[in-house]
Amino acid sequence: MLKVHYRLSDGSSLTVTAVPGTSLMQLAVDQGVPGILGRCGGYCNCGTCHVYLDPAWAAALPAPSVEEDTLLSDCAAERRATSRLGCQVKLTQELDGITVTVPSRQEP
Repeated sequence: MLKVHYRLSDGSSLTVTAVPGTSLMQLAVDQGVPGILGRCGGYCNCGTCHVYLDPAWAAALPAPSVEEDTLLSDCAAERRATSRLGCQVKLTQELDGITVTVPSRQEP
């Protein structure tokens, strides 16, 4: 099991445990993390699982795919250099302790 820390838009935080191979989006939906909608179910076609990774963690991941990059451009919240779609970030043991921030909105 590994830990994921979600910083919520209201300033609070929530730490949950995950099994490797789970996506940040699926974990958030399963654990009821406020602000992560995951409307498309993880198929990278809606952008409602937008998160901001802490810079150190963002550098540890491969760059977003063209498809993810395109969707990030259309997200409701501001796109940042560390923006990712939670459905595209699969948790591994190397990501134990990752911290992500949930934007203030996922839909317009």
